[in-house]
Amino acid sequence: MKERKGVVTFKGKPLTLLGEELKVGDNAPDAALLAGDLTEVRISDFRGKVCVIASVPSLDTPVCDTETRRFNREAAELGDDVVILTVSMDLPFAQRRWCGSAGVSAVKTLSDHRYAAFGTAYGVLIKELRLLARAVFVADRGGTVRHVQVVGELASEPDYDAVLKAVRKLGQLQA
Repeated sequence: MKERKGVVTFKGKPLTLLGEELKVGDNAPDAALLAGDLTEVRISDFRGKVCVIASVPSLDTPVCDTETRRFNREAAELGDDVVILTVSMDLPFAQRRWCGSAGVSAVKTLSDHRYAAFGTAYGVLIKELRLLARAVFVADRGGTVRHVQVVGELASEPDYDAVLKAVRKLGQLQA
């Protein structure tokens, strides 16, 4: 498996990402994930919608909490043609508990804990921590990646404006 060193850091310490780098124009890889009720959900299940996929290290950390709450607020304004997924290595039970306590219902949280299939397919699995790097991917209705943002420092938030601009641009293409 391909290793990419120094793409991301945690508190300044370089980490190693496993998997190929995903680029704009690539097909969004399919991966099996688990929902809060332990049912299998695949990335391909969301084809036909603009799909925002945010990978985070853990919902139980302040930055991931802030990011997911922010995307939850934004989801209400983006309409039914857009789905926002937050993927982490957290157990599905922990994700469900976190969503309940945070009041997050517009973002779908999915767990990659079982196989790390998402992390390796999207090139965001951190070798040293077996957590996902902070990244945001936007795929169009056909599953083509139109925006990629791998956040260089795990403790930093993504550029929300750039993500939302990419989503809105895709929405206008269909309007």
